[in-house]
Amino acid sequence: MPLLKYSPKVWEALKMKQGIYARLPKHYLKSLEQKEPTPVHWRPLGVQYRANPVSGQKERVQDVPIPIYYPPQSQDGLWGGEGWISGFRYAYNDKMSTRLKKTWKPQLFKRELYSEILDHTFTITVTARTLDLIDAAFGLDFYILQTSKEDLNSKLGMDLKRAMLLRLARRNTELYPGDSVKREKVYNNYKQFEIPEEEAEWLGLNLEEAVEKQRQLEHKEPEPLFKACVDQLVEELRLQQLSEPHVMEKK
Repeated sequence: MPLLKYSPKVWEALKMKQGIYARLPKHYLKSLEQKEPTPVHWRPLGVQYRANPVSGQKERVQDVPIPIYYPPQSQDGLWGGEGWISGFRYAYNDKMSTRLKKTWKPQLFKRELYSEILDHTFTITVTARTLDLIDAAFGLDFYILQTSKEDLNSKLGMDLKRAMLLRLARRNTELYPGDSVKREKVYNNYKQFEIPEEEAEWLGLNLEEAVEKQRQLEHKEPEPLFKACVDQLVEELRLQQLSEPHVMEKK
């Protein structure tokens, strides 16, 4: 077995410190930091011990999060942080019977949701919790802009957020071209979420997309050889002219 200079466990961390990965914008690298999402299927107690309600004795609390699996199709919709939960159930609802594996999945709906900033209606797969969150935020735009990347947990949601923030940063006239009053009203309603366009362009990109974007920004068209030779010849002629003595005519 060949000896490795670094353990494979740290390859991902080392990759971000060299090459094109290290040249990515700092605000994008900061967004890659892993953060814990808001618990959806469980509620942390936040304590290690509590009193037993029957005996009153102090007992330890098992505050263990429930493992959740997010299938690939969850990235194409807005699931509100919900996912698949795997566990067991008793056959015939009898605790003395055999335990059987079971997976609990959220109920999905297809709903048409309107974005005021983008002025477009999207058909999106959502859960009942997502609809409640949208109602609580007073609209799809506020829900998308207020919710963090970890709580959205959706590629579609981050793409919508990037498009909304770019529209707010550029303030172009494509939004409601025939009604400037309504356009300014929309921009003012979401003014609190505005960020620079340079940051909005990178928001929600996965690592592969960000690397490709950085590669395109650094790409330069090859300069033709004849152009370099012409520039060199012009420079040599200019230096030669400066080195030759200048003859002054007497009047």
